[in-house]
Amino acid sequence: MQLNELRDYIGSLLAVARFRDYCPNGVQVEGRSEVLRIATAVSASQAVLEAATAWRADALIVHHGYFWRNEEANITGIKKRRIAHLLHHEMSLLAYHLPLDAHPELGNNAHLAKQLGWLEQGRFGEQEIASFGTLQQMQTLAQLAAQLTTELRHTPLVIGDLDQGIRRIAWCSGGGQGYFEQATALGVDAFITGEISEQNVHMARETGVAFIAAGHHATERGGVQALGSHLAAHFGIEQRFFDQDNPV
Repeated sequence: MQLNELRDYIGSLLAVARFRDYCPNGVQVEGRSEVLRIATAVSASQAVLEAATAWRADALIVHHGYFWRNEEANITGIKKRRIAHLLHHEMSLLAYHLPLDAHPELGNNAHLAKQLGWLEQGRFGEQEIASFGTLQQMQTLAQLAAQLTTELRHTPLVIGDLDQGIRRIAWCSGGGQGYFEQATALGVDAFITGEISEQNVHMARETGVAFIAAGHHATERGGVQALGSHLAAHFGIEQRFFDQDNPV
């Protein structure tokens, strides 16, 4: 398979052109033209780059790549080392941010619902990347938190009454805490996302809507793994997910 074929297929699959994003989606660093092995990861850290090249990957596909809006443009320090590594090993870097959050089957939010048995009823938020729906049956907040701990292998930070009954929920993988106010307006019992900000605590206490910060990394493992598995099946190529633990 050729790199441009892989780029064009993912671009169409994830409807990349419809998103206004904070970083470029697609090929961020170009490597060798032929792709036989794909590595996937949540973020393109140096440790992930080294693991992927040790596995002899031709391309690395991540959710969090490089060249974010408002970041320093100079290629120095950490950025220089990472890009130099990619170029030296001729390994391409492809990144998909909001398109990989929002995809209705392969996306992070769709994967969370599938993994945890949530029933999605609709979307909200910027470019409709966040979801709302219901649990299959009523749970206490403590039970929901315990399920998240088990399934995501990460202990969440929970704001709310642990004995509170939870049925209606909204969720957004990663740094979706800015959608909490919109979620409360939907009449949900709890909002689940990756991170929490100071003001979210007060809003949770004053509205009675529980807030669960289940981990940015933990809530975004699923999408890129689903994408990697889909590509391997579609193109008949090798793929491997590299997970670098992250407590955030």
